[in-house]
Amino acid sequence: MTRAIIKAAEWTLGREPGEGAPQAICSAVCMDCGQEAPASDNDRAPVEMWALKHTGLNPSHRQYKAMVETYWCVYPA
Repeated sequence: MTRAIIKAAEWTLGREPGEGAPQAICSAVCMDCGQEAPASDNDRAPVEMWALKHTGLNPSHRQYKAMVETYWCVYPA
């Protein structure tokens, strides 16, 4: 968690605490053909399985761009 003083007030930056907010959204894109794995909330295993299966079907496709989104919130300390 990072703290900073903004306009003479102390604030905290952290993970979005809201109900239903995912901890992370994971996805991947094949660097050879651009095909993208379906996004997965809070679990990277389905994305990893997609990449392994994609390479199994396309043996020359072995590089992927992994993407993870997280959500932050700023609130008074």
